[in-house]
Amino acid sequence: MSATLLYTASWLYSPGQTSIAGGAVAVRDGRIVEIGTAGELIAGYGRPTGDYPGCVIMPGFVNAHTHLELTHFPAWRLRDGLDYHPHRFVDWIIQMIKVRRGVTLEEACVSLKAGVNACLRAGTTSVGDIVTSADLLSAYAGSSIGGRIYLELIGQDRQIFEPRLARVMEAVRTVDGIRQPGLSPHAPYTLNSSLLADIATAARQGDLPLSLHLAESRDESDLLFDSSGPLAEEMYPLVGWQDFLPSPRRTTPAGFFDGGGLLGPSTLAVHGVQLTPADAALLKERGVTICLCPRSNERLAVGTAPVHLFKKLGIPLCLGTDSLASNDSLSLWDEIRFALDCYRGELGPEKLLEMATKGGAAGIGLAGHVGSLEAGKRADFQLVELDGVCTAERLLETGRVRGVCLEGVSVFGGAAEPVSGTEI
Repeated sequence: MSATLLYTASWLYSPGQTSIAGGAVAVRDGRIVEIGTAGELIAGYGRPTGDYPGCVIMPGFVNAHTHLELTHFPAWRLRDGLDYHPHRFVDWIIQMIKVRRGVTLEEACVSLKAGVNACLRAGTTSVGDIVTSADLLSAYAGSSIGGRIYLELIGQDRQIFEPRLARVMEAVRTVDGIRQPGLSPHAPYTLNSSLLADIATAARQGDLPLSLHLAESRDESDLLFDSSGPLAEEMYPLVGWQDFLPSPRRTTPAGFFDGGGLLGPSTLAVHGVQLTPADAALLKERGVTICLCPRSNERLAVGTAPVHLFKKLGIPLCLGTDSLASNDSLSLWDEIRFALDCYRGELGPEKLLEMATKGGAAGIGLAGHVGSLEAGKRADFQLVELDGVCTAERLLETGRVRGVCLEGVSVFGGAAEPVSGTEI
């Protein structure tokens, strides 16, 4: 039998549960065996493997929506002479397309690895990461960060899309262990409605959860309602899709995906800024979880998600940073601090920390494995330096990430690092 590792600290904290002063976590074979007070666990397991006075042991964050391959996007944009701040959502999309066309596979892999490292330094131990190519999966080799890897699906032409979907379905079989696979039907403006049933069938047959961009901008709504607006007039011609522009459909982003059978309990809908009350009710009925990305929404000036509506309906919520193409960091600590102000009066410190842990784990379909300090779950936790009594408010005000453990093994530690701006 493997040896039991024991970690003790001044506090043990899991959002939604009472903090334990002088807490401890016992770990065996990468899983949590028991939590409790240091005195109780030392009596049962012996001297601590690691003792962290002045620190809190808390669950690692789950960044439910990100695109780690875009971590170096700011540098690519500068290199390509496209270093400007887009004023409209479609301007950002066009900038993204132009920059991405000049990025090699090797550069994307290096960027993804940098993103993994940045997440870990910020206390994130699991991700819901979108990858645009199966060839990028190799960039995860050697990393112990967990989560869900969603392979992206984009297309209008069935002759091109069908072999692409076949390659993706082959690739998902190579994703296993600490990371699980999923599919990401990108967005209503990048997919032909005739292809949605194929995606739904593939997801069902492969038991694959979905992550999709939904109702992010008004441009998206305009395209789906009457095939008008800047996406139709500017983006479609840029990528050669003008012949696939449909006649007015008089539907919404949620109606578009629901018509293709893609909304269900294993669907994570990202953004939701432009959801109508009727569409929000539809998501609730289908059992969909919504991932909020407030800093990205603010950067792209698309609006603020109607959190009051989501709360009223009881829709499960989680948090994501999106990518460095539309954000300043991959830190969920930063995201939470911003969200406190963005959703003032709607989401408080405790709820936001819960969304970044248990909520994120549930959102990417891994609630039974990560997201809280419980026996049987992966021993993924962060060590946060904190003065005084441990509360959600104090963690956000003064906490500093000191280290991270994945499956009970330290991946970095030492000098404390601020919970805000932990990018490297």
